[in-house]
Amino acid sequence: MRSDIAMGDGMWKSTNAGRTWTHIGLTHTQAIGSVLVDPHDPNIVYVAALGHPYGPNAQRGVFKTTDGGKTWHKVLYKNVNTGAIDLAFQPGNARVIYAALWQTRRPPWNVYPPSNGPGSGLYKSTDAGKTWTEISQPAHGFAAQPGRIGIAVAPSDPQRVYAMVDAKAGGLYRSDDGGKHWTHVSSDVRIWQRGWYFGGITVSPRNPDVVYAANTALYESRDGGKTFVPIKGAPGGDDYHTLWIDPSDPAHRMLGVDQGAVVSIDGGKTWSSWYNQPIAQIYHVTTDNRFPFWVCGAQQDSGAVCLPSQSEHGVDGISMMQFHELTAGGESGEIAVDPDDPNLVYGNTYGGSVDKYDQRTQQTQSVNPTLAWPGLYRATWTLPLVFSPAQPKALYFGNQRVFRTLDGGAHWTPISPDLTRPDPAVPANLDASTAADSPIAGPRRGVVYSIAPSPLDARLIWAGTDDGLVWVTHDGGAHWNNVTPPELTPWSKVAGIAPSPRHAQVAYVAIDRHRLDDFRPYIYRTRDGGKSWQAITHGIPPRDFVNVVTVDPVTPGLLYAGTEFGVFVSFDDGDRWQPLQQNL
Repeated sequence: MRSDIAMGDGMWKSTNAGRTWTHIGLTHTQAIGSVLVDPHDPNIVYVAALGHPYGPNAQRGVFKTTDGGKTWHKVLYKNVNTGAIDLAFQPGNARVIYAALWQTRRPPWNVYPPSNGPGSGLYKSTDAGKTWTEISQPAHGFAAQPGRIGIAVAPSDPQRVYAMVDAKAGGLYRSDDGGKHWTHVSSDVRIWQRGWYFGGITVSPRNPDVVYAANTALYESRDGGKTFVPIKGAPGGDDYHTLWIDPSDPAHRMLGVDQGAVVSIDGGKTWSSWYNQPIAQIYHVTTDNRFPFWVCGAQQDSGAVCLPSQSEHGVDGISMMQFHELTAGGESGEIAVDPDDPNLVYGNTYGGSVDKYDQRTQQTQSVNPTLAWPGLYRATWTLPLVFSPAQPKALYFGNQRVFRTLDGGAHWTPISPDLTRPDPAVPANLDASTAADSPIAGPRRGVVYSIAPSPLDARLIWAGTDDGLVWVTHDGGAHWNNVTPPELTPWSKVAGIAPSPRHAQVAYVAIDRHRLDDFRPYIYRTRDGGKSWQAITHGIPPRDFVNVVTVDPVTPGLLYAGTEFGVFVSFDDGDRWQPLQQNL
C-alpha cells in the first residue's frame, strides 16, 4: 500500500466478457486486495476489503455474496482499523477458505512504509465463511506481529499452504497440515523486501515444492521454498506483484507488473513485451516551447519520456521512433524543459535529486540543489520543479524550502526559510499504531509541494506545502507572507497553485485532503493577492478530491480542474464547474 495509492469505489461486474460493467456495491471499501469466485457457482463471491487507507471505517474485512453481487454480507471482521488483503480457496473444496487480515494505515508524512497493527493475522474457515479460526499463532511456528500476508495453497497437495509474511521475522512460511503448524522456510530478503508492497506467492499446479515469489524480480524455488533463484527481471517489468499459471497448461503464464502484464507460453523461457500496452502511470506532464510542442513526463518504474504532440506520419499516430526516453527525472518526479532551449531537460525524482539532460549529446548531469547537505532536507514522493514563465532562466525546486538557480543548476540559492508548519501534529484520522510510527524525528514533517511563479511578475512567487500552508512573495523570495485560507487545517495538501496570466493579484489553489480521509473537493480563488479566499467547487461531485487547477492562458474565466475521477471545466472563473470527460 503505497503513499500514492488510488482509491476505488467498490465492486464491478461484467456479464459480457468485459465490454460493459455494472457497479454491484461495497462502495466505501476503497481498497480491495483479492476477489475469489466459487469455481462451482459464479454467484458465490468472496471479497477481501482492505478499507480506507487513511481512516477508520466499518466496510472492511471479508465480504460474501451468494446472489452475484445483489447483496453482500460481512463474514470476517476484526475492527474499524483492520481489513483483509488476500484470500485463497483450498483446491478442490471451496468451503475451505484462507484469509489474511492486515491492520494498516497511511500517515500523511511518510512514503515508505505504511504502519502495521495488532489486528493482522491469518484465518481459516471450513464452512464457507460462516466461522473462522486464527491460524497465525507464534506458538505454532508463525511469525509474531505480522503485517501484510500473501497466501497460496498447492493445487496438488491441499494441505500445503504458503504464506509470505511481512514481519520482524519475515519471509516465507509453510504449513504441511492446512495451517495447524508452520515452518519458517526462507528469510531470503529478496523475496519479501518491502513486504507491505509485495506479497505475491504462487504454487505450481502439479508440484507442491515448486513455488514462485513476486518481488523486484520473479523468484523460483524447487525445494518447497527453502532456496530461491531469480528467473525473470527487467526488461519486462521492475516490480512484480502476481503470477498466474494455467492449471490445464502450466507452460501458459501471465505476470502482473508495475508496467502492465506479460505472457509466456513456454514456461517462462520467453515473455511477451509490455510496450504494446498504453498504461503509463505519469504523475506530472509538461510541454516545451517548440512547434509542434512536445509533451514530457516521468513514468512510474519506466523512466521519463518526451514525445511530440503531433505525429510525423499523419493519421498513423505517434510511433515508437518518436518516443524519446530521458535520463533526467524518473518515477514520480516533475520534468522542466528549458523555455529557451527545448533540448535541455531537467527532472527530479523521489528523494529530492535533480538531473539535467542534454538531448543533443545524450549526457546527464546531476544538478542536485541539496547534494552538499544530505539529511538536512526532507522529501516526499513528488517534489516541485518549475521554470518561471516571466524569467525563463529561473528554475525553482522545493523541499521544505524553495531553491532557485539562474545558471542551469550550476548554483542554487535557497530563497525561503522552512515554509512548513512548525508542528502540524497528528491528525485525528490515524489509529494509535500509525500515529506512533514515524521515521521523521521532530514535529516538523512537511514539505513544499507546489511552486507557482507568476507569468506577469518574476518577483511574484506562490508556494504551498503538503501540511496545509499557502505562501506568497512579492520580492523574489526576500520576504514571504502566509496567506493560507483560514479553513485549511494541518495536512491539507496544497496540491496545485495557478496564478492568473492576466491579473497579478488573482490565483487559484487546489487542496487535497484525502490523506485526512476527506474526499471532498476544495478549490479556492483569491482576487486580492491572498488576503481573502472564496471556495469555488460548485458542480464537482462531493467525493471527488482535486489534484490540480489550471488557467487558460488565452480565454478569460476559463479554468480546468483535474480530480481523482475526472476532468472539469469552468467558463465563469470557477463559480460553476461541469464535467469535461468526452472519451476519457
